[in-house]
Amino acid sequence: MDEVVELEIPARLEFVALARLLVSSFAASTAVLPEDRIDDLKIAVSEACTNAIEAHGAADTAERVLVRCRDADEHLEVLIEDRGAGFDLAKLPDHPPVTDPERLNFERGLGIPLIRALVDDVEFSSSSEGTAVKLVMHHGDADN
Repeated sequence: MDEVVELEIPARLEFVALARLLVSSFAASTAVLPEDRIDDLKIAVSEACTNAIEAHGAADTAERVLVRCRDADEHLEVLIEDRGAGFDLAKLPDHPPVTDPERLNFERGLGIPLIRALVDDVEFSSSSEGTAVKLVMHHGDADN
């Protein structure tokens, strides 16, 4: 049976730490992810929640950001949903590789590439009603 925990946070940056705490506690309670993978997941959640909060600010909405954790058969899943305007993933600018000195000119826009690097799978679903980001970590090591 899947175990699910949900948290709705106000769209303010000071609540990102609460989302991280929920996710790390949930992941630790399942005892299926090594500590370093939980740390990766916490960073990815921070990035996704920060993006969601910024989307709410841009949309001038008082809606809350939803964080849902689910332990499925072979993976742990975190869903972050916002009610911002949404975005087109295909229109995001490409960034130079991390070894390129030009990368230093990019102060923003690194969150999605970072999320992709830290989790096993990520899905973005965006519409005019908001965005959902599903982060997936497979049970056990990252090689699974």
